[in-house]
Amino acid sequence: MSENLANEQRLLQMQDLQDRLIEQRQEISATPVEGSAGGGAIKVSMQADGTVLGVAIGADVVDSGDIGLLEELVTVAFRDVLKECGNTQAVAIARLNPLTLPGQGG
Repeated sequence: MSENLANEQRLLQMQDLQDRLIEQRQEISATPVEGSAGGGAIKVSMQADGTVLGVAIGADVVDSGDIGLLEELVTVAFRDVLKECGNTQAVAIARLNPLTLPGQGG
């Protein structure tokens, strides 16, 4: 009988963990982040789950006529916003820790 109770407790812990993970994923999906390059000349907006919301390019960058520079700035802005996505995801997941999984004690 005691073993059944322990198994039921483990199952409830796992269900709780699953619910918390789903909540964190939803929060991540709803969290906007922004990256930029060239002192804000290029801005990329995303949701923290990686969904691109938009790209803004300052008129002064386009007027320069340097397509190579523009491409480089957009690339840097995407890298910047992806880093922010990772940071946001890490913070959300860290809220779940320390995780005590069934069979690991605690």
